[in-house]
Amino acid sequence: MSNFRGGNKGAEDFKNAFTRFPFGCIINVIMIEIRNISKSFGGQDLFQEGSFSVGANEKIGLVGRNGHGKTTLFGLIKKTIQPDSGTIVIPKNYHIGCLEQNICFSKDTVLAEVCQEIPEAESNNSWIAEKVLHGLGFSVSDMQRPPLDFSGGFQVRINLAKILVSQANLLLLDEPNNYLDVVAIRWLIRFLREWRGELILITHDRCFMDAVVTHIVGIHRKKMRKMSGTTGKFYQQIALEEDIYEKTRKREDRKRKQTEEFISKFRAKARQAGLAQSRLKSIAKLEQKDKLEEVKTFDISFNAAPFGAATMMNVNNLSFSYSGKSPMLFENVSFRIGRQERLCVIGKNGKGKSTLLRMLAGELNPLSGTIKPHPRLAFGYYAQSNTAQLSLERHVLAEILSADPGGLPQRARAICGSLLFSQDLALKPVSVLSGGEKSRVLLGKILMQPCQLLLLDEPTNHLDLESSEALCEAIEGFEGSVVMVTHNELFLERIAEKLLVFEEKGVRYFDGTYQDFLSKVGWEDEAGNLKAAPERETCENPKIGRQNHRRLVAELRQEQFRVLNPFERAIEEIEKIISDLEAEIRKVNEELVAASYRSDSGAIAELSRRIKNLPLQIDEHYIRLDKVFLEYESRREEFKHKLAELTEKGKDLL
Repeated sequence: MSNFRGGNKGAEDFKNAFTRFPFGCIINVIMIEIRNISKSFGGQDLFQEGSFSVGANEKIGLVGRNGHGKTTLFGLIKKTIQPDSGTIVIPKNYHIGCLEQNICFSKDTVLAEVCQEIPEAESNNSWIAEKVLHGLGFSVSDMQRPPLDFSGGFQVRINLAKILVSQANLLLLDEPNNYLDVVAIRWLIRFLREWRGELILITHDRCFMDAVVTHIVGIHRKKMRKMSGTTGKFYQQIALEEDIYEKTRKREDRKRKQTEEFISKFRAKARQAGLAQSRLKSIAKLEQKDKLEEVKTFDISFNAAPFGAATMMNVNNLSFSYSGKSPMLFENVSFRIGRQERLCVIGKNGKGKSTLLRMLAGELNPLSGTIKPHPRLAFGYYAQSNTAQLSLERHVLAEILSADPGGLPQRARAICGSLLFSQDLALKPVSVLSGGEKSRVLLGKILMQPCQLLLLDEPTNHLDLESSEALCEAIEGFEGSVVMVTHNELFLERIAEKLLVFEEKGVRYFDGTYQDFLSKVGWEDEAGNLKAAPERETCENPKIGRQNHRRLVAELRQEQFRVLNPFERAIEEIEKIISDLEAEIRKVNEELVAASYRSDSGAIAELSRRIKNLPLQIDEHYIRLDKVFLEYESRREEFKHKLAELTEKGKDLL
């Protein structure tokens, strides 16, 4: 292990070891091609005629809601699952490495277990395995321990290390950061950025994905769509296209209905017969567009109870050890939780973060020190382990309602729907739910209870990207206080106002945001040349600070308002004109019918002249509206793209 500490030469050798791939030097070459694949399970289609390709050195983020086929697609690429139709073309001798959750170890030590995956040509370079294991949180002594001595989470890390040293052409990584702490995640981001093979990544951590990938492939409405850029750009484009589709569909439906009404009234009348026939031809040219099916999403909000005091909880000189004696898991931890505070608990795994939350929730007693909550404090506590406390014989609705027996069943039903347990799904027994579904039920019980303090331990596990975003917004909108354990840097970026940092030497209380912590203190294991993620230019200034970045964002938003506001006013004016003309057509039609009953030939002639001109005016305004709307959407997309780029570059300040 002489090269384990590396030095500059070791670091260079390490980098070179992961750039010698058979396809590493090929540019713009398709390595894998998915052609028109379809797959269904139990009569439910996951995707239909999906197609995309993986180019040389591309890093692809695979996104889509839970249950929409992301993991199934991995199985199709590995050929452990066969498609119902279509083909997947993979080059001969193309090595695919896939992160497995199943544990199967054959060597006596962690290092030996990982070293066996190093290609034969590199078999003497055990330092490659040591570098990867160290980055994933294993100490030198850990590497000499048997793999089965470690917890399940660390055993999955060993599997991840085996894949990373294998020098595969393609990495298939399904939630690789599930069992990683924030330090290991930041190391993995740097590693994957320098990876010179291909990569397809599934993760619920949007910040992690955007920091690594070059392209996004989305499974959306049973179709596949590939796009360069980040998740933000992908979802913005999908939203824009669907918005335009729906507006066009409604406009064409309205036009079709008006034309059909005109034809039904006047096709039999000699004077209007020619015009009616012309309208009949025009309506035949309009393609019938189906209404987009509503995509169910998380739409949650925590039930905040009023709290008048300034302090919710005082923690003084807290110490704990599961053995009841030294060494302590942590000791002399003191902090205060005030009203409407956001405290995030961060650090390496195994240092006591979840244990601290259990103590705050009253599930564990400290070895020494005190926890003094306000007498009237009501809190909601979320932890993955608490799913074991759910009542298996109840159905979902009853279990959520049990959190507040005096609560309204309608509210419990609404919470079920917001957590994607709509209609009959709310009556599923808890006993048949998956681990992720049970976590949602646990979250639903917290949503049911009025509380002033949220204690959240890794709440994003088992959530897809969209659901994680909805949860983050719900936490941001909660009017009480939050204490949260998380390794998700996007949550830390948006939520943390104060930090408890679990370090090797103890617990540090930091009064500031996560960005402040990174710039002023930083992680212990990122000292020297590894202090932070690789620097990249932010905006036009490579040394831009957070304050300057916020100013640029504010200026861009002001310019966006200045440019887009006239378009929005023009669209509103044109739509009002069209609405007024449509109302006039209805009125003239009514008057025309009345005149026909009266046999008032003069009124019929005048009204017929008016009814002839009004549709022409509407068509002219629709043409004008289309032109203005397309220009508006184009300009708006430009600003969205600029803002997304500025936001992405701002992440480099982490």
